[in-house]
Amino acid sequence: MPSTVSSPADSAVGPDPRRWKALAFIAIAQLMVVLDGTIVNIALPSAQTDLGISDANRQWVITAYALAFGGLLLFGGRIADLWGRQRTFVVGLIGFAVASALGGAAVNEAMLLGARALQGAFGALLAPAALSLLAVMFTEAKERAKAFGIFGAIAGGGGAIGLILGGVLTEYLDWRWTFFVNIPFAAVAAVGALMVIREPEGARNRSPLDIPGVVLSTLGLVSLVYAFTRAESDGWGSGATIGLFVASAVLLAAFVAVEAKVKAPLLPLRVLTERNRAGVYLSLGLAIIAMFGLFLFLTYYLQVVKGYSPVKTGFAFLPMIAGMITGSTQIGARLMTRVPPRLLMAPGFLSAAAGMLLLTQMEIDSSYVGLILPAQLLLGLGMGAAFMPAMSLSTYGVQPRDAGVASAMVNTSQQVGGAIGTALLNTIAASATTAYVTSHAATAPSVDLLKLEAMVHGYSTAIWWAVGILVLSALIAFTFINTRGERGGQTVAGSGGDASAAGDEVSVPVMVH
Repeated sequence: MPSTVSSPADSAVGPDPRRWKALAFIAIAQLMVVLDGTIVNIALPSAQTDLGISDANRQWVITAYALAFGGLLLFGGRIADLWGRQRTFVVGLIGFAVASALGGAAVNEAMLLGARALQGAFGALLAPAALSLLAVMFTEAKERAKAFGIFGAIAGGGGAIGLILGGVLTEYLDWRWTFFVNIPFAAVAAVGALMVIREPEGARNRSPLDIPGVVLSTLGLVSLVYAFTRAESDGWGSGATIGLFVASAVLLAAFVAVEAKVKAPLLPLRVLTERNRAGVYLSLGLAIIAMFGLFLFLTYYLQVVKGYSPVKTGFAFLPMIAGMITGSTQIGARLMTRVPPRLLMAPGFLSAAAGMLLLTQMEIDSSYVGLILPAQLLLGLGMGAAFMPAMSLSTYGVQPRDAGVASAMVNTSQQVGGAIGTALLNTIAASATTAYVTSHAATAPSVDLLKLEAMVHGYSTAIWWAVGILVLSALIAFTFINTRGERGGQTVAGSGGDASAAGDEVSVPVMVH
């Protein structure tokens, strides 16, 4: 029998009988948010032509979303804890749908960029609410493993699905449908959430909002994400880039100082200082750096070098999606209650690194079946197996009142990781491409061939860096994460340093140390 320690007020409260139906609607919402991270990428050239967006400004279609989403995530997580997660979830869905409708109907550049920023803002409400709902609704170890396996598969594979859907919609309908497609997703998830999602009583944090914390964290994260964006376009040594990095460091340091002193912090430092969660945030953020860079390079390699259409490019990512779903639901979810999480996460990241290592051998005439397909399978299986325990550990053992901000932290690490990955690996690839052209210009048989060879050389050089980053992720996961796993459905309230104030909270399972 599972043993449970909880407060008397909650001792009679069992699991919500509709939690699996709730998971279906949470999964739909998560898929919509993750899809939106990549679906617009493939539609961008068409939208740029249609609305007359300059080459200098086209990056803002991606950046406007990233800045609003990354900058407001911690605020969104705290709002979920304050308002209630179901209400925040539904408001986020409705707002995201309205922003998507505005984006699809955009008649000029300003309207499109405004819609993207609005999508990011409502996404920052939606994403932490979705993850923290899972954290408070699934408290039995085996059920939790299964639920987070499904959620992890979507979080990992959704980006690649976005590439397929973006290609199909752009090629056969119109770029505007990459926005309109969100509306039915949001409508179904919102109606379902209102019908079946019920939060456990006592899981809210009704402390007053930490306004200085909101301002400092938002400005600090926006500065950080924008600094990497500027580094990509202006160079790492430019005054604007350095100024933004310095500003983000000062703002985030001030944020930490404020959070250590205020009575009701936006991000309680206890969420970060527990070593298992810290290991998840660090290792996952680094892994996302590698993955985002790879999506970018493989998309360009398949379309520019191999001449694939947008739809064919999207479908070429299917093995990675299949690998992620298998790794998350069949490996991660099945083993999570049997082996320590670090023995899933570290080998998962190393498997992904092995897939990346194969891609460093990429050449102009490389075979899809012989090289790219097996590399994608290794990447997918590894990342799927690692994502699943990472998603579960990111909120495991937190007090219910902190579930929103803990969920926001894992989303923040992914968002900042994505911004760093795109800028850092793109810059490395561009430098390697330029160096290759300079050194081979005299002996190249043709300019066109030289351009393609230089491009592929740049990609493989950057992918070597991605291999190193994934090995570092594995090392961090193995070193920091020392919990032995979720054993036999044992459930207790609080964890380690988090337990002190858990007496009047809903019982929450924790990792057994």
